[in-house]
Amino acid sequence: MKKGQVLVTIIVLIFVILLFITGLVSWATISQRVSRKIIALEKAFHIAEAGNEYYRWHLAHAREDYQDGQNWCCQNPPCQWCGPYIHDYKDKNGKIIGQFILKIKPPPVGSTIVTVQSTGKVINEPFLKRTIETKLAIPSWTKYAVAANDKMRFGEGTTVYGEIHSNDGICFDGVAHNIVKSAKETYDDPDHDGPEEWAVHTHAPPTGQDPFPPNPWNNRPDIFKAGRQVSVPAIDFASISGDLSEIRTKAQQNGYYFAPSGALGYHIVLKPNDVFDIYRVTSLMPRPSILCTANQDGWGTWSIQNQTLLPPANRPFPSNGLIFVEDNLWIDGQINTARLTIASAKFPENPSTNTSITINNDLIYTNYDGQDAIGLIAQKNINVGLYSEDDLQIDGALIAKNGRVGRYYYNSYCGSTYVRSKITLNGMIGTNKRYGFAYIDNTGYQVRNINYDPNLLYAPPPNFPLTSDQYITISWREIK
Repeated sequence: MKKGQVLVTIIVLIFVILLFITGLVSWATISQRVSRKIIALEKAFHIAEAGNEYYRWHLAHAREDYQDGQNWCCQNPPCQWCGPYIHDYKDKNGKIIGQFILKIKPPPVGSTIVTVQSTGKVINEPFLKRTIETKLAIPSWTKYAVAANDKMRFGEGTTVYGEIHSNDGICFDGVAHNIVKSAKETYDDPDHDGPEEWAVHTHAPPTGQDPFPPNPWNNRPDIFKAGRQVSVPAIDFASISGDLSEIRTKAQQNGYYFAPSGALGYHIVLKPNDVFDIYRVTSLMPRPSILCTANQDGWGTWSIQNQTLLPPANRPFPSNGLIFVEDNLWIDGQINTARLTIASAKFPENPSTNTSITINNDLIYTNYDGQDAIGLIAQKNINVGLYSEDDLQIDGALIAKNGRVGRYYYNSYCGSTYVRSKITLNGMIGTNKRYGFAYIDNTGYQVRNINYDPNLLYAPPPNFPLTSDQYITISWREIK
């Protein structure tokens, strides 16, 4: 090979080698840059998560602070989101390695859902960010379809959608589409003779009575479609006193407060155009027969005979959604895109003056997608009276703090309305004493449908009692 050819060959080889080395260096540089970007994005992700966890911790110590401890919400009120609030993020040695930026969306009226957006970034790659959005909420009493502080019996013909809980025992012969649970393990069922039974049991056909403890209960998916549990933590009915007192205070400030009527109580009629009328109840339907009475505390017809409208008519719903009546209350009507809590109580609390709420005519929503919500809290009972509708619908969350949700016992001497056809409840029941709209002799409502409203779980009516003071995470997603 001639010298010139060798030289050309060497030059070409050197060029190829240099080209390869240049490409290798460029590839290494790009790979390093990509690796730094991936690492920075991963760090930004963890910093964003830390921001959400920080705010959940913050809410545990300041439950209604949606401004991160600051005295401002946003730069251009009115604010949908509060923030941004910027926090340094440090490593274990105290060195600042990044920041998380928080934006907080306060809950709408009647809801406990707080939305938190946390954006994380690292110091050495400030343009690389990741944002995580979480929704935090406090469960309310509306997590239950039925919550009770006493023995419970659900007879055949009862269908319940939603969780059922009792601090005592439950005999369930209907159909439960959610879990049924008791704070006890076993109890003495007053409706049946014999030894103690499982705290959640059934006597329904075809297999009939569950075996007595300690023998395991029968597998009854036809009755308990989501199962049953015993020995679960109890729920606290006594705490509702504080909720009633708070509702009264807030109703006096920005809602409606009605002092003792000087008569038998009040009657509120809700209207779908966001107004209501209130009447003073002056007399009730008389007892039809002395043989109609029953030995029950507060027994009566609980049905209005005469009343007087208290002007003005068509009062607008309160902005804070709270109405407090310091007397007995009758209520019915319809709402449309409204959220109300209506409470009845007298203070100081005394068993002889405890007040009740009665529903004899339909109390209904227009919308069943969470836009409408009614909460009723009675110091004593929530009643359905003798002259109630034959096909009665009640939409809302009902709590009887010291009494029961249900209907008094009326027999055939009370007239034809002692037997009613169907009652449908869309919402939840909280009852201190034994609940029921029917009795074992087939008096009362023959068909009883209790439909749980899942929209109430984290968006209960305004100031409705909560089951905890701690926020939990109900949803998580990365949005950037």
